[in-house]
Amino acid sequence: IENKSFLFAVRIAKLCRYLQEEKKEYILSKQLLRAGTSIGANIHEAQYAQGKKDFISKLEIALKEASETGYWLELLYRTKYIDAQTFKTLSSKCTSLRAMLIASCRTAKENGK
Repeated sequence: IENKSFLFAVRIAKLCRYLQEEKKEYILSKQLLRAGTSIGANIHEAQYAQGKKDFISKLEIALKEASETGYWLELLYRTKYIDAQTFKTLSSKCTSLRAMLIASCRTAKENGK
């Protein structure tokens, strides 16, 4: 999950650069950049958590950021800043990360009981 979230962040960063340089879109792209890169940052930080509660908290924050990223992607698509293929590809990867995070949170909580 850490590697997948990092690769996703790279794609988000490249998309945001494109949006800013080619489409002159700065507001939504900055929101997407913040949320989309925060997923991996929180997953990475969870690896060095100060205990089970902290670990779960970091994963839950990553999950929230993934949900927010999905929102920004859909908004950019519906406002025609990104095309259907870009949206489908990134949205699918984002959904996959959310599913992995949900499963990881569930497993961590079950193992803590």
